[in-house]
Amino acid sequence: MARRMSVVLIFAFNGATLGSWAPRTPALAEQIDAGPGRFGLALLAGSVGMLLAAAMSGRLVERFGSRAVIVASGLAVCGVLPLLGYAPSLAWFGIALFGLGMTSGALDVAMNMAGVVVERWEGKPIMPLFHAGFSFGALAGSGMAALAAAARWSPTWHFAAAAFAGGVLLMAVVRWLPGHARELKRVTGAATGRGRPARRPALWWLAAIALCSAIAESASSDWSALLLATEQGTGEGLAALAFAGFTLSMALARLAGSWAQARFGPARVLVSGAALAGFGLVAAAAVGIPSVSYAGFVLAGVGLAGCFPIALGLAGEAGKRADGSGGEREVAFVTAIAYTGFLAGPPMIGGIAHLTSLSMSFVAVGVIAAVIAPATVAATRGLAREQPRAADLVR
Repeated sequence: MARRMSVVLIFAFNGATLGSWAPRTPALAEQIDAGPGRFGLALLAGSVGMLLAAAMSGRLVERFGSRAVIVASGLAVCGVLPLLGYAPSLAWFGIALFGLGMTSGALDVAMNMAGVVVERWEGKPIMPLFHAGFSFGALAGSGMAALAAAARWSPTWHFAAAAFAGGVLLMAVVRWLPGHARELKRVTGAATGRGRPARRPALWWLAAIALCSAIAESASSDWSALLLATEQGTGEGLAALAFAGFTLSMALARLAGSWAQARFGPARVLVSGAALAGFGLVAAAAVGIPSVSYAGFVLAGVGLAGCFPIALGLAGEAGKRADGSGGEREVAFVTAIAYTGFLAGPPMIGGIAHLTSLSMSFVAVGVIAAVIAPATVAATRGLAREQPRAADLVR
């Protein structure tokens, strides 16, 4: 239980980091005197940093263990966050955000691998529980950001306080974190007999599940309020409820995700979640009634809740070796592919909206979410050919 809770708290720590700085973007933009265009380009630096870190972190976790990478990257996050808040210029902001993306991206891979290790020890699917920790951490961080903004705290002081609290939490749970190097049996990647992740079709299908989920999740987070405000005529305050409903429903659904995965199997949870998310997003865009849109985003949050964590859990299982170790590179591979969704999703939605309308953009997002269902079928068949035990877990 201590190890499980330590991983939940690390997920919450990473979520709180995002929740702390993202709501303060208006203050940061004013601080560095950047307009929407220049500020939007600078925001890409964080996504690029996360993508690069995810691509490189698998080997670090494999060599040093998830615990060491969690501690190193977590402390680095605490060091970079105040620098982001202090940023006096656009260049400083972009460099600091790139550093935050790199450190939080490495933390993301390591904490997911720690979750895979705990799943193996307990012998039951609990990855959705860990990702629920991330969602609630993000909610807590955004709530504290709202209080800091109301109290007129500068981003510098706010981020410094958040970094101090995060460092204390990290040091409090480090002794229970799984994945110490001494616990890992040194087995080379070539000894697995399954080749590099990029050469395994099943992993590409798992990455497709995570990618579609990431695109749908980022679109719902970034564009839901704008859809209701511009296309359906709600006020700014009421429009924000769409994002709140999506985020809260996802967090609550992830609390029940472990039970659903154990009861019905990952494949059924993924397919039903894809159908629910696709229906909810299309309804939110096509009907054009605010009450239907709120309900649609709640359904999308419930449907997408298990997709990302289940895909990562299956990727870790697909890389499992005979001695119980392994999976680091597979988790990193799927994570890196998924991050391209967070990077490319918002501009893709904006481009479709520019050519047609924001409502049509969300219809396209609903179709992308529905693609998770056939990708799940393909991943199941691929795992059956590559590793029968992983295929049994999917069923």
